[in-house]
Amino acid sequence: MNQWLLLSDREKIFSRRPLTDCVNTVGIDSENNMMNCEEQNKEEKYPELPSCPMVQEWTYTMRRSMQEIVPNLFLGPYSSAVKSKLDALESSGITHIICIRHRLEAHYIRPNFPDKFRYLVLDIADSPMENIISHFGRVKMFIDDCLHNFGKCLVHGNAGISRSAAFVLGYLMQKYGLTLKRAFQVVQSRRFCINPNEGFLAQLIEFEPIYRAQRIFQNNGQHSEIFRNKRPLDC
Repeated sequence: MNQWLLLSDREKIFSRRPLTDCVNTVGIDSENNMMNCEEQNKEEKYPELPSCPMVQEWTYTMRRSMQEIVPNLFLGPYSSAVKSKLDALESSGITHIICIRHRLEAHYIRPNFPDKFRYLVLDIADSPMENIISHFGRVKMFIDDCLHNFGKCLVHGNAGISRSAAFVLGYLMQKYGLTLKRAFQVVQSRRFCINPNEGFLAQLIEFEPIYRAQRIFQNNGQHSEIFRNKRPLDC
């Protein structure tokens, strides 16, 4: 596997200066790579990105709790889903939890309330060599099902910084047609401490053309199905 991402490229992507959604995610700002993302999203029929109320200024201790990234989707550490946090989870309205851990962490990062919440457990190491793209479809289906049924979903790993953040980034990209740069800006504005490893970031960059191609294929398939189902004109 190739080196995922040079530090200089990562700094270009995730500098905390104002970001634009239409600048190429690998830091190349040429006319050939620029595109009108807003118009493209309209053509591909992505929903508009919802917003949450403004939160207090980030403090270091906030990394130990979960934050709402977009309405009803939360990102946090395992400490926000331990047994002592049941009341807090219920009072926040959580109904679904995605638990991301390596199999060697399973003895201390585990579903604590299988009778209270619906769980999706992913055995994934926080390693640049780990394939996360193959899990994006399951995660999107799980979160979409939760939100469609008026639930609230918490995504957590261990610290809520790398693995779980990568999956929330991937979900926002695929759901709302965002570039990685724009998705990172959205998530970091709610949970400032996110820091996916270089391998995860590189896969998220690779994922953008994949999910856009999937959406185009899906839309074309829907148009073809509508055309096939039309009644033939009487001659």
